[in-house]
Amino acid sequence: MVVFQVNKVKGVVLCGGKGTRLRPLTHYIQKTMVPVGLKQKPLLEYVVRLFRFHGIKDLVFLVNYKSEQIINYFEDGSRFGVNISYVEDDPNSKGTGGAVLTAYNNGEVNADDTLLVYYGDIVTNMNLTELLQYHKDKQAWSTVALSSGFKVRVGLANLDSDSKVLGFEEKPTLEKPVSVGISVLNGKMLEYMKQLKGKKPELDFMGEVLPYLLKEGKPVYGYVSKAFWYDVLSTEAYEKLDPQLVNEVFKEILD
Repeated sequence: MVVFQVNKVKGVVLCGGKGTRLRPLTHYIQKTMVPVGLKQKPLLEYVVRLFRFHGIKDLVFLVNYKSEQIINYFEDGSRFGVNISYVEDDPNSKGTGGAVLTAYNNGEVNADDTLLVYYGDIVTNMNLTELLQYHKDKQAWSTVALSSGFKVRVGLANLDSDSKVLGFEEKPTLEKPVSVGISVLNGKMLEYMKQLKGKKPELDFMGEVLPYLLKEGKPVYGYVSKAFWYDVLSTEAYEKLDPQLVNEVFKEILD
């Protein structure tokens, strides 16, 4: 395939969480290391292979809980054709934005980089090449990957003004696109994020950073994709992830 290249793209993978909703599995296994698919590869390996498939070879793993499992498996990344560095989460810099700032403070990312931030418990075959090209074409400060046609995993109740139940809609499909846990950031945002955090112990990307950018009039775009994506957020979700489907969807990047 012809790969679109953006100068100094770095994949930043958030993989330090305890995965409390995946217990009891995560009492023993780091949540991004749970085996998926017929080949029972760690979830995080699909992320690494997706980056590599799209020519993104410089990766930063933001680790904490059971980080040894991740480091022992991936090492420096050379076995997968990438270069992986590791940054331990800072307890004084929590949240998604705080984790990215920790990588910045440790010199693993800088203002000249384009950062592709990826939640490590997401599996997707999204075209990262097109996402990066879209981000560049829009000259965005941040581009958030979105998916349309998301099916709510619970039923919704329709109520009247008196809260009387009029009916139920079982697992409806949302009309508005939802975030899939992947974002592109311009490195020049890092100093703004640092100032926004200040001495606060936590900085949330979606809840604080993006609203701040919008308030300041900075260009933020949404990249809507119909690619497969799945959030392995709970034991129930993990059990429902079809191994055969995983192998079919990711056949190209697994070969």
